[in-house]
This record gives sequence, structure tokens and C-alpha cells, in this order.
Amino acid sequence: MAEAKKTATKKVASAKTAAKKAPVAKVKLNNATYATGKRKDSVARVYLMPGKGNITVNGIAMAEYFRRPVLQMIIAQPFGVTKRETAYDIVAMVEGGGLSGQAGAVKHGISKALEKIEPELRKALKSAGFLTRDSRVVERKHYGFRKARRSTQFSKR
Repeated sequence: MAEAKKTATKKVASAKTAAKKAPVAKVKLNNATYATGKRKDSVARVYLMPGKGNITVNGIAMAEYFRRPVLQMIIAQPFGVTKRETAYDIVAMVEGGGLSGQAGAVKHGISKALEKIEPELRKALKSAGFLTRDSRVVERKHYGFRKARRSTQFSKR
């Protein structure tokens, strides 16, 4: 009975690790320009190459990975400012943080890569604020408080 439990837990554990290590679609990154974007706890490695405007995030199409239209709009902003919507394909690998931070990290990475590949776009990207790393992060919890700034409830008596 104990052996059956052990094998069952091993099967469950191996299934979980197999799901985590799902193969990512491999894309040839020839003639790719590389840039790193960051936002909150997210880090995005972005490869920009000439193409038709396809965006892939972690091996999945952008519309599937970022289902909220607001996040898709955030990622498309650098192309809208520079009017390069269908000029480049993007392959991004993102880790850490939540979806909002990941979308911001991809946007930052795309902006930096666009600036590398076409330096004349720097002025438009800089004036839109896309090249500046947004350094706001979550404040740490402090001793004696419930959260970062939330104190315990005051009791008069």
C-alpha cells in the first residue's frame, strides 16, 4: 500500500514538472536585434527581426498570452508611435511578476530594440517615455504594520 502511494505521488510530481517544462516553439533568430525590458518584477528578453508584425510571447501568440485588450494595446504602443506596425516580428521571453508587469517589460524591450535597429526613432520613443525604465516597485512590508503602510486599527479603550 505504501509503495502504491509513492508511485502515485511520483506520477503526479512528474506530470507537474512535465507541464511546467512544456516545449517552447523554437524560432530562428537570424538577423535579430536583442534588448532587455524590465517592469516591476518582470524581465523580458526581446528579439526584433524584420517580418510582418507577428508577436510571440513565451512561444505563444501575443493575443493568447495577453488576453486583455489593454495589455495588447500596451505592447503595440511603440509601433503606433513609430508607425512600424507591420515592419518587424517580435519574439519575447518573459519571466517574473504578473501579466501587467510582463506587458510593460515587453513594451520596454520592444522600444529599446527599435531604438537599436533604427536610431532615428529615438526622439519619438523618448518623448513618449518608452525608453525610460519605470522603477516603481512594490514597497516592502514594515515591522509593526500589517502591510507596507497599513497599520493596526486604533482602539481608544
